[in-house]
Amino acid sequence: MDPILAQLSYALPGAKSIEQITRPLLEMLGAATGLESTYLTEIDLQRNVQHIRYARNTGGMQIPEGLSVPWSDTLCKRALDEGRMCTSDVPNCWGDSEAARALGIQTYVSAPVRGSDGELLGTLCAASASQQSVNAAALSVLQLFSSLVASFIEREQLVADLQAANRQLRSYALSDPLTGLPNRRALMDELQRLLARGRRERCCVLIGLIDLDGFKAINDRYGHQQGDLFLQQVAQRLSADLRGSDLVGRLGGDEFLLLCPGPILEADAELVGATIRSGAAFQAVQCLQERTFLATRGLYTLDTQAFDYQGASVGVVALQADQLDPDEAIRLADAQMYEIKRIRKQHARG
Repeated sequence: MDPILAQLSYALPGAKSIEQITRPLLEMLGAATGLESTYLTEIDLQRNVQHIRYARNTGGMQIPEGLSVPWSDTLCKRALDEGRMCTSDVPNCWGDSEAARALGIQTYVSAPVRGSDGELLGTLCAASASQQSVNAAALSVLQLFSSLVASFIEREQLVADLQAANRQLRSYALSDPLTGLPNRRALMDELQRLLARGRRERCCVLIGLIDLDGFKAINDRYGHQQGDLFLQQVAQRLSADLRGSDLVGRLGGDEFLLLCPGPILEADAELVGATIRSGAAFQAVQCLQERTFLATRGLYTLDTQAFDYQGASVGVVALQADQLDPDEAIRLADAQMYEIKRIRKQHARG
C-alpha cells in the first residue's frame, strides 16, 4: 500500500485533467489488484450505454478504449445490482453477460464512480482472463481511486459548464436580443478589424447602412409586437443573402449595418475623400446595394395579413481605410443612405 500512496502523492498535484489523473491510477490499480486490464467507464443511463473511456491492458485480454456496450449487459450493472464488488469466477457468477464472454473475463472487480449528489457517473474496474483472488487491501484502493476520479469528473464538468456559460454571456454581449444578429458593439469591433485589414492589405471596405422606410407606419398599423416580428423577418432575409465573408447586424431601431471586405484598391481609382467612385470597388458597391435592397423587398406576413413591402433604403459605400475610423466610416454610409432615401422620395412623388 505504501508504494501506491507514494505514487499517488506524486501523480495528484500535477494532474490537470481527468485523463492525466486516470492514466496513472489505472497503472496503480493494476499493481494493487494484479489484474491485467484496468479501465474507467462512463455510463449513459438514458441511452442504456456504457462506454470505455480509458483503459490499460498488459496481457492477452484487451479492453478497448472507445468500446460501447449495452449497460444492461455489463458486469458493472450486475455488480451494482447485487452489491458485489468482486468475483474470480465470472462465467458461473454472471454467465449471461455476452460482453464478458466476448472479452473472456474470468476475474472482475469494480466500484461505482458517483457524483457528490449520488449520481452514477461511471465505474472503475479491473479484470483478467484468468482466475485470481483479490484481497481486501486492493478493494480499498479501488474505492479510494473511484472517489478521486469522481471528484475530477465533477471538476471537469464544472469547468465545461463555466466555459459554456462564458460563451453564452459573450454571445449575449455581442448579439441583438430581438433579431439574434450582431449588435452595435460587435459591428464596431468587426469594422475596426476590416479597416485594419484594409490598411494592411491595401483593399477597400464595403459598408452598407440599411434603413427600413415606413417602419413607423408598420408599427402604427399592426402594433409593436408585429413590428418586432417584421424586424426579425428582415434580419432573416438579410442573413440569407450574405456571402461567407460578409456580416450584417442591427445598429438599433430599424437600422441595420452591412460590412464586407472589398477588392484591392486600384491605382487609378477615383476618390472623393475616402469614398471610392470608380473601378471594381464601385461596381461591387452597386451590386451589393441592389442585392440588399431586393433582399428586403417583397411580401411579409404580419398579424395573419400579407403586405407588399417596397424595400429599405440601402446606402453602400466603398471606403479607403487609410486614416478612417469606424465612426467616420458609418457616417459616410449613413450619408449615402439618406441620399438614396431622398432619391426614392422624389421618384415616389413622380
